[in-house]
Amino acid sequence: MLAKLTSKNQLTLPKAIMSQIPHPDYFEVELEDGRIILTPLLLRPADAVRDKLRDLGISEEDVADAIQWSRQG
Repeated sequence: MLAKLTSKNQLTLPKAIMSQIPHPDYFEVELEDGRIILTPLLLRPADAVRDKLRDLGISEEDVADAIQWSRQG
């Protein structure tokens, strides 16, 4: 299948390809042996991270303390 690159470096992926994968908002883009590889990414919103931290019993204060500790010389 062909895809045309526009003057603004935009590429439209063929519908036949996109219908076979989940509809991601982002793709990981890599160059490997002269080939461009697109990998669909499903990014989780920040709320999912907050929920996971809460489930693990990690508070915002714990995160702030960890950041402060990591920045010490």
